[in-house]
Parts: sequence; structure tokens; C-alpha cells
Amino acid sequence: MSIYHLLDGLCSVLKDALRVYVTLLKILIPALLIVKGLELLGIVDWLGTVLAPLMSVLGLPEQMGLVWAAALFTNLYTAIAVFLQVAGDTPLSVEQVTVLGALMLIGHSIPVEGAVAKRAGVPWWATLVLRVGGALLFAWLLHCFYSYFGLLQAPAALVWHPSLSTAPTLSGWAVAQFETLALIFVIILVLIVLLKLLKKLGLERWIHLCLLPLLKLLGIGRSAANVTVIGFTLGLSYGAGLLIRDVQNGVLSKRDSTLALCFLGLCHSVIEDTLLILMLGADITGILWARLLFAVVVTAIIARWPKATVNIK
Repeated sequence: MSIYHLLDGLCSVLKDALRVYVTLLKILIPALLIVKGLELLGIVDWLGTVLAPLMSVLGLPEQMGLVWAAALFTNLYTAIAVFLQVAGDTPLSVEQVTVLGALMLIGHSIPVEGAVAKRAGVPWWATLVLRVGGALLFAWLLHCFYSYFGLLQAPAALVWHPSLSTAPTLSGWAVAQFETLALIFVIILVLIVLLKLLKKLGLERWIHLCLLPLLKLLGIGRSAANVTVIGFTLGLSYGAGLLIRDVQNGVLSKRDSTLALCFLGLCHSVIEDTLLILMLGADITGILWARLLFAVVVTAIIARWPKATVNIK
């Protein structure tokens, strides 16, 4: 391979990464600003009060409503900080932490991830029904199962207890967001290089073949295999960013992209997010394997619902 072909390939990868990144920036920056504004206006605290009565239905103390509200509007890290402040000396069982973790894992970062999903073709109402309704349903099912069989009733042991600093200034928040956005570009660039390398080596076809039974069950075409794996392991924003690119290039159909996003909305970033909740004392069976099963069942139902993916507009 000549140096000119190599440079041409590098330029092509860089252009592809920049196109995906710019598309995401147009979504993420307004969403992050809106979230910060809502936080400063006290909307998160208000939502926590609204959600408090629901917590008793799930076998949780009412103050956990504020924790879930923080997760819904911001992210898991903020919600964990709120959890450590709100929970205090309140003893929680492994079941309760697992149920709360289930709520947070499915229902978090809605303004940001919902905006990304909207750009990829899933409307806001569908995101809210899927993520908020799905979180409540999944958490309630876990609570009923654990309570009926008397499982996970021992006190939860907190594995990770980060130091709680004072609230960051606006300038500190802006710097943190800038660093995060810069890291997103690096990750997108690495992912695109990896995908092209897998295709060049012929490994992409084997990945598709291994995933074919699961994708068939979910009603998703083979062309969505890569973005589904990326979103499942690393996060919805990365998977959806590449998914938007594939939709624009005509690689993915609207049906495949919608179903992939439905699945990823219920089960994504299984490495980082799962580890975070595990360190609060949750049970891995509930927050990982049961969540994966729940996501597969719900997505399979949506795929087989008459005209479901056609009517989502």
C-alpha cells in the first residue's frame, strides 16, 4: 500500500468521524445546556417530590424519588452522588438497591439520550414511554419477584464511596463538559477505525453470523449488528451516532434503526453503567441478566406488533 493510499484512507476515516461528531454535537450541546438550566431552576428537586409516592410501590423509601429524578435529568454519576447524600443512615437491602439500580439504568440522561434518539428517528413520546415506563415496569417486576421469594433481603454493602465535593461552579461544569465532548470525538474516531479494520480483515461477517440468532429474535436486520454491539457495550450516544450515519448513508432501514434504538434504550453501556450500580451493592443478576432479558422480550414484542415501527413518528 502506497503512502498516498494510506493518507487517503486516513482522511476518509477522519472525515467520517468528524461528520458523526458534528451531528452529535448539534444534539448534545443544546441538550446539556437545557439540562443545566433545569437543574438550576430546581426542576430536578420538584420531580423528586412528584416521584416520591411511586417509590413505595417499588418497595423503596420515598427519598429515593430524588435519586431517580437526578438520574432522569442528568446522569448516573450525579444520581449516585445524590444517593449517597439522601440515603444517609437509611439501611437498604440488596433488593432495594437492585430495584433502584434498575430504575436508574433504564431511566437516566433522558434529555440528552432522548435528543440523540430523536435525531435517529425515535420521537420523544416513544423515548419517554420506553425509558420511563420501561424502568418502572422492570423495577416493579424485580420487586415483586424478590419479595415473593424472599430474595436479596440482606443489608446492601456499599463497595464504592466517592468523596462528595461541593457543587461545581458554572466554569467548572463547562470545563468538564468540554472534556467529555472532546473524549467523545476520540472514542468515535477509534470506533470507526475499528469497524473499518474488522471489515478489512473479514471479521465483521463472523460477528454478524454470531449475532444473527439474537438479531432475528429482536427483528433487527444484520446491517444493524455493529451499531447494536457498540451501543450495548459502550453507550447509546456512540451507537446512535453511528446509527445516524448509517441511516443517512442508506445502510439501515427506518425499521432496523428504530428497533435497534428500542433495544439500546432499555439495555446499553452494560460495562460502565453496570459496574457503577454494582458498587452500590446491587445484585448483578437483576441489573444485568434480567435487564438484558427484559430488553430482548420488549424489543421482540415491539418488532412483532402490527405496524408498530411504522406508526412511530
